[in-house]
Amino acid sequence: MGHLTSRDAYKNLEDRLNWFTQGAPSSETLTKILGVLFTEKEAKWVAKLPIRPFTLKKAAQLWGTSEAKAEKLLDHLCEKGLLVDSYDRGVRKFVLPPPMIGFFEFSLMRTRGDIDQKYLSELFYQYINVEEDFIKDLFLGMDTKLGRVFVNESVLMTEKTNHILDYERATHIIEEADFIGVGTCFCRHKMYHLGTPCKLGAPMETCLTFGNVARSLAEHGGYARLIDKAEAKSILEMSYGYNLVQMGENVRENPAFMCNCCGCCCEALEAVRRFSPMQPIATTNYLPHINRDTCVSCGKCEKVCPILAISMEEDAAVTGSEQAAPATGSEQAAPVTGVAKKRPVIDETICLGCGVCARNCPTKAITLQRRPIEVITPVNSTHRFVLQAIEKGTLQNLVFDNQAFANHRAMAAVFGTILKLPPLKQALASKQFKSVYLDNLLSRQKKETPQN
Repeated sequence: MGHLTSRDAYKNLEDRLNWFTQGAPSSETLTKILGVLFTEKEAKWVAKLPIRPFTLKKAAQLWGTSEAKAEKLLDHLCEKGLLVDSYDRGVRKFVLPPPMIGFFEFSLMRTRGDIDQKYLSELFYQYINVEEDFIKDLFLGMDTKLGRVFVNESVLMTEKTNHILDYERATHIIEEADFIGVGTCFCRHKMYHLGTPCKLGAPMETCLTFGNVARSLAEHGGYARLIDKAEAKSILEMSYGYNLVQMGENVRENPAFMCNCCGCCCEALEAVRRFSPMQPIATTNYLPHINRDTCVSCGKCEKVCPILAISMEEDAAVTGSEQAAPATGSEQAAPVTGVAKKRPVIDETICLGCGVCARNCPTKAITLQRRPIEVITPVNSTHRFVLQAIEKGTLQNLVFDNQAFANHRAMAAVFGTILKLPPLKQALASKQFKSVYLDNLLSRQKKETPQN
C-alpha cells in the first residue's frame, strides 16, 4: 500500500504539471526524475499548488495548515530550487516553475551534494535526448515558441544597422534588468556528468537569469550568483568568443532567462538539427548573405555553424573551365578544364540568424540582412502563455483554474491579451473559453473597431 501511495503522489504531481500549457509527458523516467527532486511529501504538497503565482495565505488554505508552517514549507521548496518567489506590491508570492525552462535546469545550475547529479543527468538525458515526447511537446507542440535567438550584436554594429530593435539586443535586456544572476549551464553540466564535456571548451558559468527569478535563485540555495551589468556584458562578450548562441525567453519585455548555448550540448540546438526542417526556436530577424566576390571558400563558416545550416558545395561556375590552351604549329588547341571551387550554401529554412558565421568569416564576406518576413515576438510572458494555450487548446485550464487565477487583476491581464489578438485567434480563444463575458467583450470590440 505504501508503494501505491508513493506512486500516487508523483502521479498527482505529473498531472498538476500537465494542467498548464508547458507540461511533461508521463513516463517511467519522469517519475524517477521527480523522485530524485521531490520527496514523496514534497510531491504531495506541490501537487496541490497553483501553477500561476500564489500567496502564502493561499498555500496555507490549500494545505490546511497555519501560515507559519506553510511559509516554512515554501521556503524549503525555494531552497531546493523547486519554487521561486517574487514581490508584487509588497506582497510575497510564489510560483512553481515549469520543468523547462525551470526546475529541471535549476537542479544542475550549481554543484550540490543533496542529490546524485550524475544519476539525475543520466535520467535527464534519457527523458530529453532519447525519449522524444517531452522534447517534441516542448519545442514543436505550439506555433509560439518558448525561446528565441538573439543576434550577435558585434556583427551588426555598423552605421547601417540603426534598424535593429531594442528587444533584439542582448545588451538591452541586460541594461533593463533590475536583477541579473549567473549560474552553471544545465546542458554542459549534464553532459559533463555523462563523460562528454563541451567540444568548444566553453565555460560552465554562462546561464543568465533576470528579475525576480535571478533574485530568488540567488537568495535561496545559491543556484545563481547576482552580478552587475558590467559583468553580465563581459560574460556575453566571452560567449561570443566561444561562438555560443544567445537564446532567451521568447518575449520582448522582461525575459526571465538568457542562455549562451553550444551546439554540442544544448537541447534546443540539437532539436533544430534533429527535427529539421521544422524550426523549434524563434529565429532572429536576420539571415546571412554571402558576397561571392570576397568569399575565399575557406570553409570556416561551415565548421562554426552550431546547427549545421551551412555546407560547402561545388560552385556551378567553374573557374577557367574549357579555356583553350594556345596552339603550336599544326596542333589543335586543347581545352584545359578548371578546378571547381566549393562555396558555402546556407539552408535558410533552419538558419537561426545568430551571426556566428559572420563573426568568424576572415574576409567579412558574410553579412546579416533583414529577413523578408518579420518574426513576431510576444510582448510579455502573459502574451506568450495565452498564445500557447490557444494553440494547444488549454486556454480554459489557464483561466478557469481557480487556483491559478484567484484575483481580478490576473484575469484582466489574460482578457486584455486576448482582446489584442488577431480575429482568428480571438475566435479560437472564445471557442475554448466558452465564456459569455469574453464573447460580449469581443462583440463590443468588433463594433467599436472601424471597418476599412
